[in-house]
Amino acid sequence: MLVMSNESDILAPLFIDENGSNHSSMSALIGGGYAILAAILWTFSSFMLETIAKAIPPKELNVIKGAIATLLLTATSLLLGEDFRNIPWSDIFVLCLSGIIGISLGDTAYYAGLKDIGSRRALLLFALAPPMTALIAWIFLGEELSWTAWLGIFITVGGVGWVVTERTPQDTEERDTKTSHRGILMGVLASLGQAVGLVLSRSAMSEGVITPLQSAAVRLSAGVLFTLIWVGASRQGLGRWQNSTDRKNIWKLLGLTAFIGTYICLWLQQLAVKSAPAGITQTLLSTSPIFILPMAAMRGEKLSWRAVLGAVISIFGIMLVFGLIH
Repeated sequence: MLVMSNESDILAPLFIDENGSNHSSMSALIGGGYAILAAILWTFSSFMLETIAKAIPPKELNVIKGAIATLLLTATSLLLGEDFRNIPWSDIFVLCLSGIIGISLGDTAYYAGLKDIGSRRALLLFALAPPMTALIAWIFLGEELSWTAWLGIFITVGGVGWVVTERTPQDTEERDTKTSHRGILMGVLASLGQAVGLVLSRSAMSEGVITPLQSAAVRLSAGVLFTLIWVGASRQGLGRWQNSTDRKNIWKLLGLTAFIGTYICLWLQQLAVKSAPAGITQTLLSTSPIFILPMAAMRGEKLSWRAVLGAVISIFGIMLVFGLIH
């Protein structure tokens, strides 16, 4: 029988590492809070990104948005007196690899999917990232989750997956099958990139030498640089969207999404990664579909009972992940 936990149950350790030692449950709960806040802000920025993605090619969008946020992250870190010289080169290498896989490749795939299947479905496909992350972290970092956490992850994924497989009249009218399949493939690749990138990032931060702000700056700068090289190698023309009559509005949206969706969200994500297990962090980062439903309704989209029920199921799964139900 599933019952609400009391305070002592809530504060019970959420996971045990490969050495069998208990980690701070309070730290994990705080990290979970950072992850949920990041998911809410990412949901908000995704609506704006959907408009921008139709005007700017995915790789170019990744470079511009990432470059703005990199400057903000680096400046903030330096203003807070953080010293980049103390970071071990081995951690920098791992974080750069994390940025290339998770940000350059993963985010570019996400923007491509965003263009093909829209913000609601693109975000829903991110539900695949938690089990991927938990499995990778278990194999390579030795992070063992409780059976209730695993159950919560799969219930969350199931609820979101049930929603993403629904075909609405709007989807049928606006997107052909080939475009939808391509968008879904990009969404799956984005989830894989997110999972690998997050586990690598947690690995680099495990020693506590590098701060969340520094790790975010290093990851993002590596992702931006790799994407820029990728753009040059593909001989993709840059700035063609600047000829658009709507370029001023696009720049405003770019600045806002870079600040909220990259600068703030990536900082919050790294705070969460430092505090909580990778699988739990990724599960909570992937809860954007829950928050996107009311925003979609406010935008005039019709929500089916299936979408609402899927969100409720996901919330139930999140409660299991947090240990609020046992």
